[in-house]
Amino acid sequence: MERMPEILAPAGDFATLKAAVSAGADAIYLGGEQFGARAFAKNFTEEELCSAIDYAHLHGRKIYLTVNTLVKEREFDQLYGYLLPYYKQGLDAVIVQDMGVMEYIRRQFPEMDIHASTQMTVTNAISAEWLEKQGVVRVVPARELSLPEIKEIRDRTNLEIECFVHGALCYCYSGQCLLSSLIGGRSGNRGQCAQPCRLPYRVNGKKPSDIMSLKDLCTIEYIPDLIEHGIDSFKIEGRMKQPAYVATVTDAYRRYRDYYLEKGRENYRVKKDDLNRLMQAYQRRGYCNGYYYVHNGKNMISLERPKAEMQSEDTPNMVCQEKITGVLRAVCGKPAEFSVSSGETEVCVEGADVQRAEKVPMSRDRLEKQMKKTGNTPFVFEQLDIQMDEDIFLPVQALNELRRQALGMLEAKLLESGKREEPERLAICPDTENTADTNKEKASELTVSVETIEQFETAAGFTGIARIYVEDTLWDGQNADRMKQIIRIARENGTDVYFAMARIYREESKLYYNKHLEELMETFDGVLVRNLESLLLIRKKSADYPVVTDSSIYLWNHRAKNFLRQFNLKAGTAPVELNSWELEELGIQEMELVVYGYLPVMVSAGCVRKNTSGCTGKPGELILTDRQKKNMTVKNVCRYCYNVMYNTSPLLLADQQMKIMRLHPRALRLAFTTENGEDMQKILCMFRNIYVENTECPIPKMDYTRGHFKRGVK
Repeated sequence: MERMPEILAPAGDFATLKAAVSAGADAIYLGGEQFGARAFAKNFTEEELCSAIDYAHLHGRKIYLTVNTLVKEREFDQLYGYLLPYYKQGLDAVIVQDMGVMEYIRRQFPEMDIHASTQMTVTNAISAEWLEKQGVVRVVPARELSLPEIKEIRDRTNLEIECFVHGALCYCYSGQCLLSSLIGGRSGNRGQCAQPCRLPYRVNGKKPSDIMSLKDLCTIEYIPDLIEHGIDSFKIEGRMKQPAYVATVTDAYRRYRDYYLEKGRENYRVKKDDLNRLMQAYQRRGYCNGYYYVHNGKNMISLERPKAEMQSEDTPNMVCQEKITGVLRAVCGKPAEFSVSSGETEVCVEGADVQRAEKVPMSRDRLEKQMKKTGNTPFVFEQLDIQMDEDIFLPVQALNELRRQALGMLEAKLLESGKREEPERLAICPDTENTADTNKEKASELTVSVETIEQFETAAGFTGIARIYVEDTLWDGQNADRMKQIIRIARENGTDVYFAMARIYREESKLYYNKHLEELMETFDGVLVRNLESLLLIRKKSADYPVVTDSSIYLWNHRAKNFLRQFNLKAGTAPVELNSWELEELGIQEMELVVYGYLPVMVSAGCVRKNTSGCTGKPGELILTDRQKKNMTVKNVCRYCYNVMYNTSPLLLADQQMKIMRLHPRALRLAFTTENGEDMQKILCMFRNIYVENTECPIPKMDYTRGHFKRGVK
């Protein structure tokens, strides 16, 4: 027999939770009032969530709590008090994104499972293996992974693997999207995404279309493949959805999972009526089978907005009661005894004395009928044995009290085994970095990132730059000699040159680095890494090769900073979503601060060029224009087969010198993307004058943003 994959349903409120349980969900994931990635869902209060845990456990189901936002330094102290009542109540697992949160929960609440959220952007077995060593028991990999990639994680780890099988899809790799954050201040990393990707955009000035709006996922026809490639949990998206939708989808996947396990692949067929019912439960933009079989494709995109959305409004049957057995003993002159049991758990209570009937004796049928009235309790009698004398009498009120006591004691005893003791509270660790030598000069060091050969040449010939980060896509056989010459020029100017690795580490980057990583490490002075996989790969090659982590490796709190020091980093990069006060509270003395550049707002497996004009296999740029006539550059990175979308306006913090100097960052980074050499020279001179030479310099007339340096995100 194949493994029994879990059916994991969403719940935004108690009614939906009951609908999911009634429809056959094995587990339910939900959010509380803090730290969840659906801030605008109704979510559960503390009292409701504790009741939800009990409700699920009485029915043999599990509850997973979303704690999958990035946590600011000032919020971290709230984690203990927030999670404590749920931990004591028996919460089965937490779903996390933040590395600091992961490490804290593992230490503070050791008996509770940790699941790595899809927001962690786990794309390869190398990071999954590492997470397993950190105490994670389940990983939710990036939704973009193919079935063979998932199978590799299954083969190389003992982790449970949870994958989305139905519901909405994000266009961007989860955890890597700043679009909503930077254009509207609503951060996806904080559960507040406004979904601007669902809006129409013009591509190179053409007719507007919903080029980034993906169809919903539906994989019920592919359950055999999902199981056989090692998926342990079928996750249904939809914590904002209604009970009817959740019940319909949960029921369908539960039935067809069981059907496959009983009948096998050869006999597996999804009935047309069932498929139609499933799709009619919620019609938004049509359905696709996601990335399991394709890397991307136009057929995944809903280019035109539907006229109306339809959603099933049928009220599901939410009565869910567990079968129990009972024995009533009614012996004249002795207290009535009532024993009830569920599985191995049994309780017995005594009630009022059994009386001799003076008039009409109580019949066996009446006793049975009265004792079977379980009403809204979690139980229903599968078997009830009545052992009684003849000619007896018991008041109905006494029978009701006997039944209530027995069922109440059974419920309490069933829940008792899942409860936990309160753990001793650990101290929130202070920042252990050495800040004694921080001074004004630390903020005077400039670093530059470049994405073109022209930019690289311009930066290499400019004095006063400590490091240049060069996209490794520029390194190929055709321009290796030219690149080496530019590196020599940079070093003559006292500048180190680092290569910047792929933003997403998947099969394409794995194949490239298998062939070229050693050559890159020998040629360059260090490396800029954008994901956990690349960081682990470098450290596997060398324990002391200079490594700087980019802002996509999130360091929002001291716990995260301290935890990642095990990798012997030269520097990190300050979070781009924190404001200056939050950065000061965090402490960025060992980080670089991005002070100029078009920030990446999306990294996607979907390719805008391929979906509009066709794949050329050659790197290039497109322009997306939004409803406000703002332009966003999209680069297709063909070597690694992903797109990078950049913000409409560049970040520019040239006029924030006083606030920045107070932060004492290790360096200030200028990130160049589409600028030509002449524009670069102007920007470089301006920042050198202000931050190195400490001279006044006028800000050029240009469209720019201060990003979150002043406003931050909620």
